[in-house]
Amino acid sequence: MPLHKRDLPKGTLLEILKQAGMRHNKYHKTNFYGKKYLGDIMEKKIGRGIIRLKMGDITKEEVDAIANAANSSLMGGGGVDGAIHRAGGRKILEECKEIVKELPGKRLSPGNAVITTGGNLRAKYVIHTVGPIWHGGDRGEKETLGNCYMNSLELGKKKGLSEISFPSISTGVYGYPVELASQVAIKAVADFLRENEMRVNFVLFDERTFKAYEEALEKIE
Repeated sequence: MPLHKRDLPKGTLLEILKQAGMRHNKYHKTNFYGKKYLGDIMEKKIGRGIIRLKMGDITKEEVDAIANAANSSLMGGGGVDGAIHRAGGRKILEECKEIVKELPGKRLSPGNAVITTGGNLRAKYVIHTVGPIWHGGDRGEKETLGNCYMNSLELGKKKGLSEISFPSISTGVYGYPVELASQVAIKAVADFLRENEMRVNFVLFDERTFKAYEEALEKIE
């Protein structure tokens, strides 16, 4: 039987979270490799919007747009990029090829973003953005990563989108430490939401990544 707010003793963690505009909800989920785990969902109202964290498969998101952690060629690759292209089908790749033809050097620069159809995905659009490769933090990685989120959100705003889901950009093979990347990601999205109305989801792959984003979100007022 679900708990209602009236059933909660005053001062419990769940009651405190509700009063703070934050929700936690335990659930079981299956990740890309079929492993079972106990995950969390966390929501927090920021400015005019909502940030939501969850564990799962971003290709299954039924939202206006999902963001793709793309490579500069926009031709698909490994990780999230490859998963999105496989699930979305050739229509995404065909649009990417047309976009690349118009880009300087036929490549999308890190920090920039472009938008295509969602193809066979449940999401209507895919926003492709290229994250920075981690070189120790002294080559502008923080600014570039922040631009990935901000430019993606601005594209969504221009399209009139109300809900976008992001993966954790650059924390895979690009090597950006998730404890640092999560802080950049949450801050960039929170800054955008203070001036714009939108729902932004972070769909995260494992518990370590979720924990890092959870801690970053808890620090945001």
